[in-house]
Amino acid sequence: MNQLLDLYWTFAKIGCVTFGGGYAMLPILERELVDKRQWTTMDELRDYFSIGQCTPGIIALNVSTFIGEKRNGVKGALAATTGFLLGPIIIILIIAAFLTNFAQLEVIQHAFAGIRVCVCVLIVQAVLRLWKKSVVDPFTLALYLCVFALNAFSDLLPVKIPAAVLVLLSGAAGILMSQFKNRRNLKTEGGKKA
Repeated sequence: MNQLLDLYWTFAKIGCVTFGGGYAMLPILERELVDKRQWTTMDELRDYFSIGQCTPGIIALNVSTFIGEKRNGVKGALAATTGFLLGPIIIILIIAAFLTNFAQLEVIQHAFAGIRVCVCVLIVQAVLRLWKKSVVDPFTLALYLCVFALNAFSDLLPVKIPAAVLVLLSGAAGILMSQFKNRRNLKTEGGKKA
């Protein structure tokens, strides 16, 4: 029960600062889950982000579910997910109740402008961290450039390729590349033994 409460409160705290969501949350999740609590490794967290990108819902919420399940099975997944959702739901309800009355105030508009800038910084920071750990060799660089081009110039293509398809194709390319590397390593080792 203690572990479930720990999961719940940890993700409730994280959920209350989900400004920007998704990749903007990576530094917060890394600090709390990898550095502070050692509930996961950075490699696992990147994998959870990748899977979270491919599954329906908010990436950071999906990550909380994955971490909760890893720590304490289905009960842990429910505790972490519920904890993550609590804060944002309460905050959104409060904002929704009062925002229409205050949204036109200049000070509120300036506050939102500042928040948008901060969110951009958090996203850039997350992208740079992911880049350092993910684009590690010529193959991953080529894959990155290919996927970036397909996504960035999708309006010029006769058919727009959905992001989910790009993610699945990238996964398949990664599998094929690992198979190729494994075969090459086996041939190299076989040649050295002979």
